[in-house]
Amino acid sequence: MIAGGGPAGMMLGLLLARAGLRATVLEKHADFLRDFRGDTIHPSTLQVLHELGLADDFLRLPHTKVRELGAAFGGRQFALVDLGRIGARFPFIAMIPQWDFLDFLAGAARAYRGFELRLQTEATGLVFAGERVAGVQTRGGPIAADLVVAADGRHSTLRAAAGLEVIDLGAPIDVLWFRISRRQDDPAQALVRLDPGSIVVMLDRGEYWQCAFVIAKGALDQVRARGLDAFRGTLARLMPFAAERMREIASWDEVKLLTVQVNRLRTWYREGLVCIGDAAHAMSPVGGVGINLAIQDAVAAANILWQGDLSPPALKALQERREFPTRVTQQFQVVVQERILSRVLAGASDAAHPPLVLRLLSRFALLRRIPARIVGVGVRPEHVQSPAVTA
Repeated sequence: MIAGGGPAGMMLGLLLARAGLRATVLEKHADFLRDFRGDTIHPSTLQVLHELGLADDFLRLPHTKVRELGAAFGGRQFALVDLGRIGARFPFIAMIPQWDFLDFLAGAARAYRGFELRLQTEATGLVFAGERVAGVQTRGGPIAADLVVAADGRHSTLRAAAGLEVIDLGAPIDVLWFRISRRQDDPAQALVRLDPGSIVVMLDRGEYWQCAFVIAKGALDQVRARGLDAFRGTLARLMPFAAERMREIASWDEVKLLTVQVNRLRTWYREGLVCIGDAAHAMSPVGGVGINLAIQDAVAAANILWQGDLSPPALKALQERREFPTRVTQQFQVVVQERILSRVLAGASDAAHPPLVLRLLSRFALLRRIPARIVGVGVRPEHVQSPAVTA
């Protein structure tokens, strides 16, 4: 039983059903159509789709490709990430609405008789048999399960019900998401624009820019108090090529808050239950790697669970497999947040000059492979080892 129809839950459901197991995914919504969710499909996820024989079909869906990431600071341009240098089969990030990705996985999973997707079915708690988790509670009643996989996100109901301890690493930033239209003569690559006191990230979505305006943790009320015109004015300064388009942000309703969290569970499992994806480790938006980590968790889980061993030692092995890449990635994110983003936002005395890391990455192409590898492939990428039954 998999609670949560996000990237981790849907990929695990597909892999387990493909291996001949029964996999039921519970999704509380009626469909996958949600806005301002992670829309980045990284080279490592595309490699997993390739190993499943699905990559070609997936890339026929409308998408845009991000091959490079640059930064602008004080009018100067800096090269940061070049995915063409990491030796991946797919040297780009595919930008595609997450609902299209989830619909695609659901369609592939439905080819296997063991797969079931129950929409409008929310896991609201756990069923216990003594100390063992024996199923989930839903508004329609309890559902028994040999193993419950909590893939219900960073505000996981099931990990709380299981009493699992969360280690909070802290996050000094939040993010405001919005979009503006894109024109043919706009910059050709994804951009990070930094000025003392302000940071905005722009992702090319074809017809529009998906933008992330970084603010200090809890500063939303201050931003709103200064007024929408002041907000649009700051954006116009950061994105002068699109200054007149800031009027497209007609109200605060078009600006969505992402409350940033960076945390992980001390123990990811107990008898009858294991957590994966954001339920096990909430990631910062730095690098946009949350979906990538969730997919990797799902592949590792399937590689371990497909033989039917659902015992605590098997669940412990899954945590041991995935905890190291989680720790390394989170440490990278914390360093970027504290040593670069926070200092730029605070207008620190040394923030008037481009951070040293920007200058080094832009000057030495070899160094750009490091963030490209972390963002595009990740630490200890997983490969599909579970078998396939006839669809």
